Amino acid sequence: MKKTLSVAALALAMTGSALAADLPHYKAPPPPPPPPPPMWTGFYVGLNAGGTWAQSNSVNVISAPLFAQPGFGVAAISPIYAGLSALGASGVVSGGNSSGFMGGGQIGYNWQFYNSFVAGIEADIQGVATGGGNNNSTTALIANAGLGLPAAPAVVMATTLSSTKRLDYIGTVRGRLGWLFTPTLLAYATGGLAYGGVTVNTSISQLNTEAAVFPGGLDLAPAAFGTGAFSDTRVGWTVGGGLEWMFWPNWSAKVEYLYYDLGNVSYAVSPLATIEATTPFVYTVVASQARTRFNGNIVRAGVNYHFNWGAAPVVAKY
Repeated sequence: MKKTLSVAALALAMTGSALAADLPHYKAPPPPPPPPPPMWTGFYVGLNAGGTWAQSNSVNVISAPLFAQPGFGVAAISPIYAGLSALGASGVVSGGNSSGFMGGGQIGYNWQFYNSFVAGIEADIQGVATGGGNNNSTTALIANAGLGLPAAPAVVMATTLSSTKRLDYIGTVRGRLGWLFTPTLLAYATGGLAYGGVTVNTSISQLNTEAAVFPGGLDLAPAAFGTGAFSDTRVGWTVGGGLEWMFWPNWSAKVEYLYYDLGNVSYAVSPLATIEATTPFVYTVVASQARTRFNGNIVRAGVNYHFNWGAAPVVAKY
C-alpha cells in the first residue's frame, strides 16, 4: 500500500512540473535608459575674430593763458597774444578712424540647469589692428596788435591741432546667462569687466605774424609747439549678447555683439611759449590739456571646443 502511494505522489509531481513548464513566462520590463548628460556643462576654449569701431573718435583740447608779460607800451600787447594763442589752441579734433580688425581667444565654463538654462563665465583677449590716422584742425585768428593805431597792420595767429588715438588690445571677464531654444541653440546675455591698452597723442603748432606789425623787430620765437600723449591699460565695463550653436558633439560656433567703455582719459600738452623781440620783449605762455573717451562696439564670430570635464556624471536608478 505504501509503495502504491509513493508511486502516485511521484507521478503527480511530474505532472505538475510539466504543466508549469507549459505556462507562459512574464519578465519584468527593462529599466529606462539613463537621461543624457547636459551637453553644455563643462569647460571650453576657442578662437574668435571680428571687427571693432569706436563710439567716440574726437579729442577735446582746452587751452588757457598761463603767463602774459606785464608792461607798458608794446609789452601791453602780451595779454592779446596770450588770449589769441589760447583761443586758437582750443577745439575738438578727430582722432581718426579707429575701427579695425580684431582676433583672439577665449576660455570659459558653462553650467546647464533646469534643462533649458545655461549660466557661465568667460574670459577673452583680442589684439586690434586699427587704421587710425592723424587728423588736423586749423584755426586762424586776427587781431590788431597795435592797440587801435591805424598804422598798425593786423596780427594773424594760425594754429593747427593734430591728434591720433587707437585701441591696441582688449579683453573681458564676463558672466553669461542664456536660454536653450533647442538643445543645441543657445541665446545669451553677457556682461562684466573690460580692459584694454589705449594710446592717444595730440600736438599743437602755432605761428603768429607779430613781425608784420613791427617789421624792424627780430622774432626770437614767433612759432610755438606743444605735444602730449597717453598710453596705458584702462579698465571699464562691457555688456552684450549672442547666439551659440552646438553643431557637432563638443563643438559650437557663436556670433556675439559687445559694447565696451574704458572711460575718459585726460593728459597735458606741453606749454606753448612765444617770444617776440620787440622793445621790451613780448613773452606769452599758454597751457593746454586734452581729453578723450575710449568706448566702442565689437562684433565677432568664434568657435569653441567643449571638454565637458565639469559635467556631473548621471547614474541610472533601478
